[in-house]
Amino acid sequence: MKVKQMGFTLVELMIAVAIVGIFASISYPSYQSHIMKAKRSEAQAALVSMATAMEQWRVENNNSYCGSGTDTDCPTLSVSEIFAVQVPINGGTKTYDLSFDAAPMKTFYKLKAIPFFYDSCGNLTLDSTGIKASSTGTNCWE
Repeated sequence: MKVKQMGFTLVELMIAVAIVGIFASISYPSYQSHIMKAKRSEAQAALVSMATAMEQWRVENNNSYCGSGTDTDCPTLSVSEIFAVQVPINGGTKTYDLSFDAAPMKTFYKLKAIPFFYDSCGNLTLDSTGIKASSTGTNCWE
């Protein structure tokens, strides 16, 4: 009497590996897109937080914004101790650089998040009037 051996044949294993490969090739780009959107959302949150800090500075300093990242009218603390200069804010692998510029009379500012990776939105901006934009012109603030 012959005993039938249990297990998988090579063909069955190859089919299973091919199916897993197809699923991975379909899901990986979607995964990357979600990671990019999460990083972008983190940068947007940092810009909004920075705008809040700018408005608080304005309230406390005679209706005037801190001039720029190198402004001597800003407190003796370095600007990076007051405003975030990168995303993620708490350290980690840097994904965006944050910067700001103000008009000479310090009545207007523009905040910018510059990505360290390819992002279809490019640079994200937020100004003192609340206008949110991206350098590519697409609506990335949804």
